[in-house]
Amino acid sequence: MSEHRGWFRPRNLLHFDAEVTQSITIRLDDSLPKEVLLRLTEEMKDVKANQSIERVKRIESLLDNAHGSCILREPKCAQIVQDALLFLHEKRFELRAWVVMPNHAHFLARFEPGQTLEKALHSLKSYTAHELKKLHPEMQGIWQIEYFDRYIRNENHYWNAVNYIHGNPVEAGLCKRPEDFPWSSAFHQGP
Repeated sequence: MSEHRGWFRPRNLLHFDAEVTQSITIRLDDSLPKEVLLRLTEEMKDVKANQSIERVKRIESLLDNAHGSCILREPKCAQIVQDALLFLHEKRFELRAWVVMPNHAHFLARFEPGQTLEKALHSLKSYTAHELKKLHPEMQGIWQIEYFDRYIRNENHYWNAVNYIHGNPVEAGLCKRPEDFPWSSAFHQGP
């Protein structure tokens, strides 16, 4: 049985692994070109880069501008990621909400004892990368190594995260109502 790690920093970002509900964002390897990230870093040089809520908000906004290959815009590719999330529901985590955007995915999940954040993300990203590579062999890498996670602190935070996830396709101009976007829990009404 795997033990939760609490706070840890395997690379650049600080992560939290515990028996909590987490809001997680994974993104395609080419979702934010280096020049875009360099410009953002320069614009925010007076702010602690990896701990700034403002930086995270800016990155989320940049993701919605659909940089990179955006292979998840293709129904077959989006279906691979959505199916993997649904498969992992109750095996690695309890899936509460999700959306698969053109170059990233958000999901809300609760991690139980023995099912760590790192283990779950490895399963998700490894399987989907293998399957997506079959459809896009020209891509060098599929997913960014890093991911964003934020543990849910209370009920208000939980509903804000669900509303953000469901509203992301509307905000990005992909649909008019959350329930119209086929690659989300708003469309499917839960796992």
